[in-house]
Amino acid sequence: MRAISRREFVTGASTVLGGIVFSGERMLHANPLGLPIGCQTWPVRTMIASDFPGTLKQLAAAGFQSIEMCSPVGYADSGFGGLRKYSGSEIRKIVEDAGLTCVSSHFSLNELRKDQQGRIAWAKDAGLTQMLVASLSGAKNPTMDDVKRAADEYNRIGERAAAAGIVQGLHNEDFEMTTVNGQRTYDLLFQLLDPKFVQFQFQVSTISAGFDAAEYFTRYPGRFISMHVQGWSSQSRSIVPVGQDSLDWKKIFTAAKTGGIKNYFVEMDLPLMKASVPYLRQLQV
Repeated sequence: MRAISRREFVTGASTVLGGIVFSGERMLHANPLGLPIGCQTWPVRTMIASDFPGTLKQLAAAGFQSIEMCSPVGYADSGFGGLRKYSGSEIRKIVEDAGLTCVSSHFSLNELRKDQQGRIAWAKDAGLTQMLVASLSGAKNPTMDDVKRAADEYNRIGERAAAAGIVQGLHNEDFEMTTVNGQRTYDLLFQLLDPKFVQFQFQVSTISAGFDAAEYFTRYPGRFISMHVQGWSSQSRSIVPVGQDSLDWKKIFTAAKTGGIKNYFVEMDLPLMKASVPYLRQLQV
């Protein structure tokens, strides 16, 4: 939590203390949805490769309270491979020692295809309750049969995860952004993926391609587990800090309640992530 600003001593000590308590309570409840402010670790993968504990402490110092990881196996070539020396329980302790929590991580589809049970075991040791994949990695110009095959496979993955007490989630990148006969593949997946086994994670920056977060949360109530948060400037058509952008965040977070969002993770270059924290701290929904 952000430190409370010093005030000039002009009244009694009890008045100052009362003001401090009030400010602390207001800030505690101002985080949107009452959820911890989280961030994805992908943007700091280079830092993680050289100093995992130190990077987490920097994120905590910046005001983040939770993180979303990337699997050391599936993302070994992206800066997370060095974490394979740690067991899941050791990673959990490092996260907790930094003053953070972590319940979610991205995994590659291939690693789940090869050894899902082993990855579930690792996830449980690490204290995770949510396992995500970035994309179902289908064809660039899929047919309806392509989409059905991808959905059938992921339903089976989700069913095994659910049996182990894990929520399996799907992000929206690449394959999910394609179309089939004029329909968005993403929308088809909401029809084909079983809500008992698969939840969704929304990438807010896909507004650049016409995918509106609030619209999707409202259209598919209860189907979302989390979201990746980016500020988006419609003027410059670029990613900017949250609160310094063109998006209606009150509308997005209000709709997120309908969508079923359980956590959210800011995901941008580190300076932009840091610059987003003050706005999120005071945002009330």
